Formats: sequence, C-alpha cells, structure tokens
Amino acid sequence: MLPMKLREDIEEYTAQMSDTEYLFPSRKMVQYIGNEQTKDSDGAKKFLDWIYSTYEAGPDMRLMVLVRKEENMPIGHVGLVPQLIDGEEEIEIGYWIVRDYWGKGYATEAAKAIRDHGINQLGKKRLITLIQPGNLASREVGMNCEKEIILTEQEVYVYSNS
Repeated sequence: MLPMKLREDIEEYTAQMSDTEYLFPSRKMVQYIGNEQTKDSDGAKKFLDWIYSTYEAGPDMRLMVLVRKEENMPIGHVGLVPQLIDGEEEIEIGYWIVRDYWGKGYATEAAKAIRDHGINQLGKKRLITLIQPGNLASREVGMNCEKEIILTEQEVYVYSNS
C-alpha cells in the first residue's frame, strides 16, 4: 500500500485519467460508497479533498492507495478514517476496490490487515466498519454488526470488533 500523502504520490497512476475516472470508474463500484451517486469532476475533487483532510488526524489515520504488486497497479484505497457516529469519535476501517478486482479477496485481505495494524501496532481497542445493507461481501472482515444508523442520509450498519 502506498500512502496518499500528496497529490504527486498518485500522479503516476492517474496521469491518463481524470479524478473522477480514478476515484469512481464505474457506477457499480460506487454503489456502496457514500450516497451511492456517481461523482462528476467537482464531486470527485470534493471527495479527494475529504480524503486529504483525514490526514489531519495523524500519520496512521488516512486512506492509502491499494496497489496490486504484480502490475504495480492501483486497485483501490484502504485505511483508518476518523468518523463521528452518534456524537462519538470512532475509527473506521475504510476501503473500496475497483470493480474488476471484486471477489478476489483483496478487500478482505486489506481490511483485515488494516484492522490488525490498528489493534496491534496502534493499540486501538475499538474499530468499526460502515457497511450499507446490500453490501454482503463487505461483512466478511471478522466484525460483528452492532446497529443500524442513518449517516449522511444513507442507511448503514455499524460493525465493530468489540
């Protein structure tokens, strides 16, 4: 995984793409991210700005580019992301994978690695994932469903390791 500290860090991967194509290449891929709406260039830039804003929480709280080693190809993002849930500060294991790589175990492997890093290296006792009801595959990261909430006008389940 490559940290996405600065825009220049991802330029080699996105030189031939717009932010929209890189972050949200297909409608199918974004169906479980945020409000399920495809982002235009402005929306992609706002989302990228949000990703960069997560860096303010510290060097271990950020989304990183997930790179498939065989081709040195970016296939998604994964990381620990600060979230405010029901007035409580939480740390979310956030991730998404490009559609072509769904069903191959990359999301599960990346989410479990970040979960283990958060617990074992960072000493976090509680981590969550936010999973939309239809996203059955993302429920396989070894966490338990705690509750259902509405977050930014979207129904999501909160899974946690506690």
